[in-house]
Amino acid sequence: MSSLAVVVVGASGRMGTFACDLLAASTDFTVAARVERGDDLSVILRETHAPLGLDLTRAGLGEEHARTLLEHGVRPVVGTSGVDREATARLDALARERALGGIVVPNLSLGMCLLQEAAASAAAWFPDAEIVEKHRAGKVDSPSSTARMTAERIAEARGDHNGAEAGPAREFSVAGVPIHAVRLPGLEAHQEILLGSTGELLTFRHDVTSREAYGPGLLLALGHAASCDGVAYGLGAALR
Repeated sequence: MSSLAVVVVGASGRMGTFACDLLAASTDFTVAARVERGDDLSVILRETHAPLGLDLTRAGLGEEHARTLLEHGVRPVVGTSGVDREATARLDALARERALGGIVVPNLSLGMCLLQEAAASAAAWFPDAEIVEKHRAGKVDSPSSTARMTAERIAEARGDHNGAEAGPAREFSVAGVPIHAVRLPGLEAHQEILLGSTGELLTFRHDVTSREAYGPGLLLALGHAASCDGVAYGLGAALR
């Protein structure tokens, strides 16, 4: 089977550079184009005719780029922060209108995906939960999309559907699940979930120490987007 061509948007960034190297070493995918700031994405998509697009830009641009990809018949994989469930629903509607698919992945780590699954399962039995997420000082969004998604999974498991509410500085709450965000030099990507009940505390923790952790999930997300219907939210969709 021939490899699938991927347009990488944000190719010169930290994750974009890693993704291009990963795809170059893959037998299933190739890099059709490396899109950087200032490039005309629409022109590049028309020239390459690639079936897949990978967005690894900065928070706030993911939905816009995914819409552009879909409008040009390209299936998007969005690994950029800031694309929530509501935005994903809009992308899903557009994709289905065009008989396309894609996936929005707040976190490309398989370990984080499995952590969220475990925490959601446990949350049904624990009345209280809090999340502490820690990232490098330069991360733009706070709290992270990963932490928000984790809180949503916990809230759903407990039957809470109250949406998101802002809290004090560096704290955010999703349906009663507080998130504490830390931004410091020396950190990469870390999340701790604390579930409390009378007389006991259950803790889940995940640490990323290098970008290599995202490689298997990135390839899995691209494979899912290549054949799925509609735009899914979260790497878990590619595991099912």
